[in-house]
Amino acid sequence: MSEENKKAVSEGGEAAGGERPAHHKKKFTRKPAPAATGIAPDMEERVVAVNRVTKVVKGGRRFSFSALMIVGDKKGRVGYGLGKAKEVPEAIKKATQDAKKNMIFVSIDRGTIPHEVLGEYDAGKVLFKPAADGTGIKASGACRSILELAGLKNVLTKSLRGNNPHNIVKATFKALRALRSSEKIAEIRGLDVKSIRLK
Repeated sequence: MSEENKKAVSEGGEAAGGERPAHHKKKFTRKPAPAATGIAPDMEERVVAVNRVTKVVKGGRRFSFSALMIVGDKKGRVGYGLGKAKEVPEAIKKATQDAKKNMIFVSIDRGTIPHEVLGEYDAGKVLFKPAADGTGIKASGACRSILELAGLKNVLTKSLRGNNPHNIVKATFKALRALRSSEKIAEIRGLDVKSIRLK
């Protein structure tokens, strides 16, 4: 090795025509993937409806699928979403992502809703009433899935009009958005929470 190469190696440089010494080689480590944020890992998903859509074009018929999904953490957060794709699994995946983006917080008072509320959307109309402990969720179909994933334990419901799952889901969410806790009502009226509950 020439004197110039020896000097370059001793100073930590790269020898002419050679490789960098082992102790000077850079070590590349893979960075851990960032943790997912915004969605709890214990989120549950349920399929409400899957429909096949047929589009008639010049060359024949084209089939696609639409899926209506409900997601919730059973702790007061719930959402719904609609996804469309040429395959069912892809439609469900899109619907789930849409549902996670459009979640709402539901006011829960000792396992039931704080007060009676009526939800109405197009042909769908659903009535919700608070229930005593041990009653359970008296509902069916899409409405039951929403209430269970929201974390409610005792609710009385009555479908007054319509049976389309899309309208029922939207009517249910409209009713859940209208719920107000005792604390919220007291804050709006400028009163004490105890006085609201006594009434």
